[in-house]
Amino acid sequence: MPTIEISPLVKKPPRHFSDLSPENRAIAVTELGEPAFRAKQLANHYFGRHNETPEAWSDISIDSATKLATGLFPTLLTKVRSVTCDGGTTRKDLWKLHDGVLVESVLMRYPDRATLCISSQAGCGMGCPFCATGQAGLTRNLSAGEITAQVFAASRAMELGEMGAPMRLSNIVFMGMGEPLANYNAVMRTIRNITAPTPDGFGISARSVTLSTVGLVSGIEKLMEEGVPVTLAISLHTPDDELRDTLVPINTRWKVREVLAAADNYATQTGRRYSIEYAMIREINDHAWRADLLGRMLKSRAAHVNLIPLNPTPGSKWTASKPEDEKKFVEVLESYGVPVTVRDTRGREIDGACGQLAAAEKVSKRNKFKVLSTEG
Repeated sequence: MPTIEISPLVKKPPRHFSDLSPENRAIAVTELGEPAFRAKQLANHYFGRHNETPEAWSDISIDSATKLATGLFPTLLTKVRSVTCDGGTTRKDLWKLHDGVLVESVLMRYPDRATLCISSQAGCGMGCPFCATGQAGLTRNLSAGEITAQVFAASRAMELGEMGAPMRLSNIVFMGMGEPLANYNAVMRTIRNITAPTPDGFGISARSVTLSTVGLVSGIEKLMEEGVPVTLAISLHTPDDELRDTLVPINTRWKVREVLAAADNYATQTGRRYSIEYAMIREINDHAWRADLLGRMLKSRAAHVNLIPLNPTPGSKWTASKPEDEKKFVEVLESYGVPVTVRDTRGREIDGACGQLAAAEKVSKRNKFKVLSTEG
């Protein structure tokens, strides 16, 4: 699996309570001069009650609470702006991290659930040319605290009724900025924060957590051994290696059949069907013969195909497939008995594709700088 080198000039995110395992939280609390049982109290406030304000920690003296908050609850995310669409049921948040780096999360409310799409890296190093995040390149990995903070913010937003009647955050998808398996340790700490029963975590079922990967086989193999049966999603985008080498450059390291074999092993190990993510790109990967090849490859596998109408980025040559080509693609897959759905195209009018809002913010800042320079 590729390793991500972070420049020594990059200042690491400050340590946060959610960066730590429950055992290490207790140690960190005692290092601050407080009894170990305070760790459970803090976990209950943060994960259980979605509260990180020391003044509201009524079971801890204000002096102790202030000390613990200062030592273990630094501000990790600062909201730059939020944009909404779909009648207020979809909201994209742009966050600034401690070093000025920008990341995004998307909160989607449905009648029966609330789903959060989170980022695991600032940018992405996988280089997929049709993806806004891939075009931006990788800035750095996010810490477990920074990833978890996105879940905390969304949980609190739903609890406070910011998107309608109060509702519990129920589903998490690692489909935002970045390749989760290229930031393995931080992502696994976050998954445990999400799935551990309260007070050690948010208490969201592992079956309601989806991790999307372009196909880092070594990472999938490690994930199999974790004992946390999250849903695996493979960003395949084409069944043939010749095109995939171009669309998903990591394919030059692990070919389609190797990726599918790893996904099959994951399904066997966890008992969980996996998802094939397939961005429908006009006249690039939406041909009927590719649907036929994909159908033949998947017909006996525990896989479900999720077709994604491409959300094009400004100025990109890549665009969504024609409706008739999308329809034919679905029909061919169904003829092989392969389960297939077409993803809800939420968020198009709010720069819905991952990385678009952050890119727009950077352009806006550059333009403002140019104006100021000209005026000066």
